[in-house]
Amino acid sequence: MYTEIKEKNKKKYYYRVLSVRTGENFQKKRIYLGDNLSAEELKLREERADLYLKPQKQEKTHASKETEKIAKKNLLRKSQEASGKTIKGYNFDKGINYEELIKDYATTGFQASHFSKAIEIANNMIKDESFIFLGYTSNMVSSGLRDIIRYLVQNKKVNVLITTTGGIEEDIIKCLGDFKLGDFRASGSELRKKGINRIGNIFAPNQRYVEFEEFFQPILEELYQKQKSTGKIITPLDIIWKLGEKINNKESIYYWAWKNKIPIYCPAILDGALGDNVYFFKFKHEDFKIDITDDVVWFNNTTIGLKKSGAIILGSGIIKHAILNANMLRNGLDYAVYINNAQEFDGSDAGALPEEAVSWGKILPNAQSIKVFGDATILFPLLVSQSFAKR
Repeated sequence: MYTEIKEKNKKKYYYRVLSVRTGENFQKKRIYLGDNLSAEELKLREERADLYLKPQKQEKTHASKETEKIAKKNLLRKSQEASGKTIKGYNFDKGINYEELIKDYATTGFQASHFSKAIEIANNMIKDESFIFLGYTSNMVSSGLRDIIRYLVQNKKVNVLITTTGGIEEDIIKCLGDFKLGDFRASGSELRKKGINRIGNIFAPNQRYVEFEEFFQPILEELYQKQKSTGKIITPLDIIWKLGEKINNKESIYYWAWKNKIPIYCPAILDGALGDNVYFFKFKHEDFKIDITDDVVWFNNTTIGLKKSGAIILGSGIIKHAILNANMLRNGLDYAVYINNAQEFDGSDAGALPEEAVSWGKILPNAQSIKVFGDATILFPLLVSQSFAKR
């Protein structure tokens, strides 16, 4: 083993050479080290080259045996048998049976098994005659889940609704005209030219909001005149029930809420078209007021003294926190099902798992609770089919 130096154009080029003699024959292997190297750099590169050039047949054999021994010891470790259900999916050889297919989610793993647990919890809260809080964000009403929620309210399957402003106004707006299936990738500028608002892949023509304004302004006037004559300031619940009464449409969630006297808590009543209408109404009647404090009192009081309390929450944000916060006053929910895709890394309540709510006293330590990561438009109809719709 030696270093060979070649000079060319006043530069020194270094090669590390392995020369092997077998009888009368010589074999050489070379590795180029570089040019004009300092003594320190040359020594370092020689050492590296020697690792590749030196014959290490015996050492390699010894090393490979030792390596194999270590690898097998770490990889092929003996273990105890795991307990629990065997992972197994639905067998289509038996034909198509949707009931059994969903039942087999329990042993499918991942979110399928979480969803199966959510169905079980929903059935337990029904069986236990729990007071059920149904929370949903406005996009749920933008979608076809509106019809699922309407079914639950019409048939008195839940006790109180919690939603955002869009979850109210869009139900009423859909009674005035349809929304259409669109495209997530539709051009925003082109839609703007046509006056079509996009909610994900759902198109809502702005004409609907014009019609909503024409429908809602006389209702505000009626409520205002009543407020003036009685001296009692109206609440968000007064507005929502009045909308349900006036729309007089059996496809409406809030028609049935008014008819069945199921209360609705909307902690952000002015965020949306409802707020826009109040804004315009105040130009005519500056003294018009909405009392949100009365609603927070009755809503929080619904949790006090409940024998059992359960919640199904579609989406997150303010509706999720409102339900959990109110139930903190009774030391926590007995049953809780979350369906959303929010993450917990940023510390927001939106993505918080049930275990965090336990720390606040929003969910009882021994409660049945689960979070399912997924799209509520897919999962909620299936959950209802396996719980509320069976009774």
